[in-house]
Amino acid sequence: MNADLKDILFLDIETVGCANDYNQLNDRLKAQWARKVNFFKRDEGQTDEDLFHEKAGIYAEFGKIVVIAIGKYTEGENGELGIRTKYFADHDEAKLLSEFRETVEKMGPAVRLCAHNGKEFDFPYMCRRMLVNGIQLPSVLNMSGKKPWEINHLDTLELWKFGDYKHYTSLDLLATIFNIPTSKGIMDGSMVSKVYYQEGDLRKIAEYCVGDVLAIAQLYLKFKGMALVAEHNILSA
Repeated sequence: MNADLKDILFLDIETVGCANDYNQLNDRLKAQWARKVNFFKRDEGQTDEDLFHEKAGIYAEFGKIVVIAIGKYTEGENGELGIRTKYFADHDEAKLLSEFRETVEKMGPAVRLCAHNGKEFDFPYMCRRMLVNGIQLPSVLNMSGKKPWEINHLDTLELWKFGDYKHYTSLDLLATIFNIPTSKGIMDGSMVSKVYYQEGDLRKIAEYCVGDVLAIAQLYLKFKGMALVAEHNILSA
């Protein structure tokens, strides 16, 4: 396998607010949310409760992770490149974070994490939620005391920016221009909270999350000037 492709673990997370009902929050957390939303732009008549349902899942202090999907390149007997995926999904956030941590630690020190906008969202969100749940950070996420070049994180958004830090480009847009299949037909990110709290369908969220991981892994190949992995070489654990 191409050395540039070895030991990369692609990932994506799906998050929701820490509670379905704003009124389930204790008074201290409500007060902290009120302070937070003072910095938000509100539509006319929007309340703290409305904003909680709309935005809480974005913030690690007011949200939780319900799915982590991962993917890794594989090589077949005939040398064909493949992708193998797996997901962790649980109502118990501590359980899925612990399982993810165990999996990553087993991969050893050479593992490199890759996500789309991972440096701004996925990686710090996971670190914060692990600390809240009393889980020791895996070495690949423990950035304390490390120099920038010692942190093995890749980010497809950063790679696409080419130094242009004013510009955000969605994974869906990049998948579209590179003709990469996505999971957007299943649902989109704005639906995750509804599917979780109203439908209780973790599997649906997980399948959507795995689709994003596949898109990131395929996009990385495009950035390397390589062909996409054929559908028959995509496997789930």
